[in-house]
Amino acid sequence: MSKTLLQFDFPFQGPWGAEMPAAMEGLAADIASEPGFLWKIWTENAETGRAGGIYLFASPEEAEAYRVKHAARLEGFGITGITAHAFAVNDALSAITKAPL
Repeated sequence: MSKTLLQFDFPFQGPWGAEMPAAMEGLAADIASEPGFLWKIWTENAETGRAGGIYLFASPEEAEAYRVKHAARLEGFGITGITAHAFAVNDALSAITKAPL
């Protein structure tokens, strides 16, 4: 099994910055309990109105299961224009460049 990086990006109207943790704490706890989940970096750009994240999963299958679940959840919130990409992780090169693997 190889680790899989999953990238989500979508239109978002806030909250931003210091206000985001209070609004997203429940979602963060749910994400942290996903099978195969290793970590997430939350991304936000208030200027362009986009948010998302970079996730690391233990396997491609677990990343794909989460991609399907999260895309459906976002669509349920009325969010459209969602992009999601999955990438295999090259552990050897990532270790050289100090990735938190």
